Amino acid sequence: MAEVVSVNVSVAKGTKKVPAPQVELRPEHGIVGDAHAGKWHRQVSLLAQESVDQMVGKLAAIGVTIHPGDFAENILTRGIVLKTLPIGTRLRVGGTLLEVTQIGKECHFGCEIRRQVGDCVMPREGIFAKVIEGGVIRAGDAVEQLPAAVAP
Repeated sequence: MAEVVSVNVSVAKGTKKVPAPQVELRPEHGIVGDAHAGKWHRQVSLLAQESVDQMVGKLAAIGVTIHPGDFAENILTRGIVLKTLPIGTRLRVGGTLLEVTQIGKECHFGCEIRRQVGDCVMPREGIFAKVIEGGVIRAGDAVEQLPAAVAP
């Protein structure tokens, strides 16, 4: 079963996010109190723990330890290959419903991780979603892949 490893927020863009006990999501807004919330297509970012694990050795070699939120992901997951999900895929995460809107992104030069280590996995393997149904998400919540929404 796929699950949430950590939920994370930040008050400023371009910075690491900080783990929280839970986050509240609002439809067409994103995570309450997060810098990336708003009426746009990248309301929530997700990254798989498996993607982070691929970078651990490289980072450990230069003395960098990774923590949840360090890649600026809102939701860190385990057990689901996020980077292969088609745009439009819906995810039931805890009591919320998200719709995948983008896979990867252009890395900006202000990225804290990229400045520290010269690389960041989020642009290649992170995904972005908008909130369809709001609710609360916490570590341990199930992540379920649903079919893409069908247009009327």
